[in-house]
Amino acid sequence: MPTLDEAPGEAADGVGSAPGAGQRPDASPTAPAPQPSGDEARAAEQRRVPTLDESSAAAGQRAAAEASAADAPQQQQPPARPTVAMTKPPRDGQDTAPHTPEPQPNAAPPASQPAPSDDARTAPERPSDPRPGDPGTPRRPEPAFDGVGRADGKGGGPTPPTGRKNPGGGLLMGRPFGVPVYVAPSWFLVAALITWVFGGQLDRVLPELGGARYLVSLFFAVAFYASVLVHELAHTIAALRFKLPVRRIQLQFFGGVSEIEKETETPGREFVLAFVGPLLSLVLAGVFYAGMRVVEPGTVPGVLLAGLMISNLIVAAFNLLPGLPLDGGRMLRAVVWKITGKPMSGTVAAAWVGRALAISVLIGLPLLNQSGALGGEPQDIGGMTTVTDALLAAILAAIIWTGAGNSLRMARLREHLPELRARTLTRRAVPVESHTPLSEALRRANDAGARALVIVDADGDPMAVVREAAIVSVPQHRRPWVAVSGLAQDITEGMRISAELAGEELLDTLRATPATEYLVVEDSGEIYGVLSAADVERAFVKAMARPS
Repeated sequence: MPTLDEAPGEAADGVGSAPGAGQRPDASPTAPAPQPSGDEARAAEQRRVPTLDESSAAAGQRAAAEASAADAPQQQQPPARPTVAMTKPPRDGQDTAPHTPEPQPNAAPPASQPAPSDDARTAPERPSDPRPGDPGTPRRPEPAFDGVGRADGKGGGPTPPTGRKNPGGGLLMGRPFGVPVYVAPSWFLVAALITWVFGGQLDRVLPELGGARYLVSLFFAVAFYASVLVHELAHTIAALRFKLPVRRIQLQFFGGVSEIEKETETPGREFVLAFVGPLLSLVLAGVFYAGMRVVEPGTVPGVLLAGLMISNLIVAAFNLLPGLPLDGGRMLRAVVWKITGKPMSGTVAAAWVGRALAISVLIGLPLLNQSGALGGEPQDIGGMTTVTDALLAAILAAIIWTGAGNSLRMARLREHLPELRARTLTRRAVPVESHTPLSEALRRANDAGARALVIVDADGDPMAVVREAAIVSVPQHRRPWVAVSGLAQDITEGMRISAELAGEELLDTLRATPATEYLVVEDSGEIYGVLSAADVERAFVKAMARPS
């Protein structure tokens, strides 16, 4: 069986060292090399592990040199480099066998190098070496490990899960209740649009304001989005009350959104979480109506209060429409969930109602505006007003349709999340010492059927995980001279995860501590293996591709 250390073009039974490396260090420089018998040669060939600095041309030169060794005396070879004893560090009470110095990681390989001795290659490992996996559960055969994660040996794969970066997306305005509030760049566009439209209305109601009407209109735009922020804060407070993490609140082109990172556990909580937003908008509309009763009609405060009252009524009514991604859609989802007992059924029903609602908005909103049913005067079809109504309806319909589709995808995602289990995705790992050459570590991994390396100390406790990307970056011919300690990442507390993690809890753990590899341990602290973030994402994409 070819080892991992061989280049793609080399045979598995190629000679493992430079010409003349078969000569023993104490052999006479003028005596011909002894030729083993046929059985002995085949046995020695099966035991030998070729080094990684050989190529096809070098193999041919060695073959020619060995063929002529029986007829011509060999030339004197330089002193052989000492071999490395790959024994485990002894425990207390064990005999300590001396070993020769290991090759320096940054030393250049000599021109001639003997193959490692049989003693070095077959050094017994400690009986107490940590072995990943459940001894009672058979594992599928592992492909040869050469520092590449994909089973086909080609590497690549999806980007590993990254840590939670700054969840921005605009201008940070504050952190009420510990939740960041961002204003998206699109808000400034809609604020300018509101200022221009409301300013035109003020010119008809309060013509004496002149150019100052645009300052009043800008104040109205800010106050309106402050009302939207109160609406979103209601969702946020309810989510925090139910122990649901909220990533951020973002004010956007068409309102705002509270990004709640987990689903509620019961349909009742889902209904409450969705209903509090429109409820607060209705309360604000009532407050502004009460304010109108106090101030004099036809004044700037009276007009502003009237506009804010009507705006909050519109926000509440629009969000109560029974289709995802609106609050009314989440309320409908909760009702169907309660009736069927299946949250996925509620999501599907509310999402399709949301798509039907998007089509209704696209067709019905321009018609309602043209007929004057929304409070304006009836208008003829045609002109800029018709184009503006159609454009606004198209934008609203696209937002609702896209949101409904995203809700379906997120529901399918959460449905498949339990399939992601750390125990089933973990790679078998072998323990190595920090000074072990990479080629020897890979040989041990192949012999054990493993695809990961863990650096342990003298007591067998894990200290670091050898990074797969770092292994791939080391050329084949350099691997005998590079120690694994230079390719490892120290194990921090966040990189030590339980083998029992699964689903959303597993993803949250990986996002909390960004890394490419994680040490997986049992509840007892025993090493189970190494989890690659790339493997998690490949399994995630595969699960998402399956139908619900």
